[in-house]
Amino acid sequence: MSDEPPPFRSGNVLATTFTGTLSERRGEPVERIPTPQRLMDWFAEQGLAVSSCSAAELRLARGLREAIHRAATQVAQGAAVRAADRRIINDRGAGGRAHARLAPDGTRHWVLPSSSVDDALAVIAADAISLLTGDRDGRLALCASPTCRAAFLDTSQSRSRRWCDMNTCGNREKKARFRARQREGRG
Repeated sequence: MSDEPPPFRSGNVLATTFTGTLSERRGEPVERIPTPQRLMDWFAEQGLAVSSCSAAELRLARGLREAIHRAATQVAQGAAVRAADRRIINDRGAGGRAHARLAPDGTRHWVLPSSSVDDALAVIAADAISLLTGDRDGRLALCASPTCRAAFLDTSQSRSRRWCDMNTCGNREKKARFRARQREGRG
């Protein structure tokens, strides 16, 4: 077994990409940010480089991650976001001084004035609020994989996407169905 941490999953939505740092939530969970350094690595990969990260800040980040996941799950299921999760998301959103800038290529670029974890978490919280309030084109959905159940933004034309990622969960489910059909054919 390798000591290398599992690779980060990429995505188009910062908030759900962040919740994806813990996957297989209903199976054998895979933690992609087990240490403060790995959280710093994830921030850097997202363009939110921070100068340092403590164990306490890692706990805050994981708390935000789980609040976003619970809130996205609730919204995807048509339920209201719990007050405790709203409070966590709002507190982290208010904790930083990050701001957005319009880049020459027309994309949004985040500026972290202090390169602090608070600033980076504020960016994620702002993205989560945008997602949870329906400000984005698409609908929040939950992965159909029984072990994953990740929240994702479905921007497909029919809004009927089933998997958080076709390359992971979708392929795994397709392979399982294929193997089951092969077994039935032999039986």
